[in-house]
Amino acid sequence: MKKQPQRTCMGCNQKKDKKELIRIVKNKNNEISIDRTGKKEGRGAYICDDVNCLDKLIKSKRLERVFEMSISNEIYESLRGVIIDK
Repeated sequence: MKKQPQRTCMGCNQKKDKKELIRIVKNKNNEISIDRTGKKEGRGAYICDDVNCLDKLIKSKRLERVFEMSISNEIYESLRGVIIDK
């Protein structure tokens, strides 16, 4: 039986299977996007599909520190939409 890759949620710091988390990607052109497939190139960060984790992520500005750039509210709102739709 193959072991599932584990990733850490940026909001709550819990380790979970990679497929259970939502991936956020920063590509070479410094564009931030939500990676639904898990295949996009670039620096990735993961978050649970929980609004509380997103709120913690926004409040701590951890994503901005990881990607070393400011994140627009549009990205956070589209991420919130993905979480609510799940």
